Amino acid sequence: MWLHRAMHAGFYVLLAASAARYLAYHGVDAVVLGAAVCLGAAYPAGVRWTRALPAVLVVWLVLVWLAPSFGWCAIPLFFQCLRQLRPRLAVPIAGVLTLAVVLAQLRLADAVEPSLVLGPIGVAVITGAVFFDRRRLIHEAGVLAERQRLAREIHDTLAQGLSSIALLLELGDTRRAADVAKENLAEARRFVRDLSPLQGRSLEDALRGLCDRVEVHGEPYPLTVQTEVALLRVAQGALANVREHAGAHTVVVTLSYLGDAVTLDVCDDGRGFDPRAVTPGEGRGFGLTSIRSRVAELGGTLSVESTPGEGTALAVTVPT
Repeated sequence: MWLHRAMHAGFYVLLAASAARYLAYHGVDAVVLGAAVCLGAAYPAGVRWTRALPAVLVVWLVLVWLAPSFGWCAIPLFFQCLRQLRPRLAVPIAGVLTLAVVLAQLRLADAVEPSLVLGPIGVAVITGAVFFDRRRLIHEAGVLAERQRLAREIHDTLAQGLSSIALLLELGDTRRAADVAKENLAEARRFVRDLSPLQGRSLEDALRGLCDRVEVHGEPYPLTVQTEVALLRVAQGALANVREHAGAHTVVVTLSYLGDAVTLDVCDDGRGFDPRAVTPGEGRGFGLTSIRSRVAELGGTLSVESTPGEGTALAVTVPT
């Protein structure tokens, strides 16, 4: 998160520096300054909504064409493209941004020299390498955390069950050993199912398998396996609560891909309840406690809005 905030702050620093340089050399130009203000105002929308990012890039390209000194604002825009778009789309767009910076450098320079071309290309390559390496490290951290979770699951369920079977057999209690073996077999099958809850499907398809009305907002981008599984489990738990307690006619699941987070909303028009009056073990309380714990493991947040007779809205936000 700190890197994202630093990039956002850096964008406005570069925008202000570019505007100051333009004023120092060219004086006040209403068109150029107006375009700079539009770019600064549009940038938050491009960060929050992927569909708005192309408009931000177009405004920047127009601004660079009018005033090449704004070329260095490309660095945070380059970062946003890599973060919000799929690689097959982000890489060509990043190439266009780099080309625009090179042309801006050439227009500003008194003489053409190799550094004017190689400098922006070098910065683009380093930025891309750092970004993709960071994504790899995050993925590896997620894999390691999942392995640790699986180790705990195996120790707490399968290993304990096998130890019980061995002890019962030593005592000659074959009937109880057989019962424990059956329970352990069922636990093992559940464990295997839990290893691949998506079963090769995308998160969106898996959600559509749970609910008829699923809406997806924003441009989907890759999530860690841990995040996808957690969001699927949250949806399963929330929908189970709706089926068991809400008496709803309509349920809508909404998955939104934001700039630095993904959100999952489950809204129903059921009988509602008072979240403050529910305690763990009473109806929805246990399910909400489980959801809150799962979301907290990912550093996310959970909010529940409900009023008796007016339905329920559950919202989960997980940083990406």
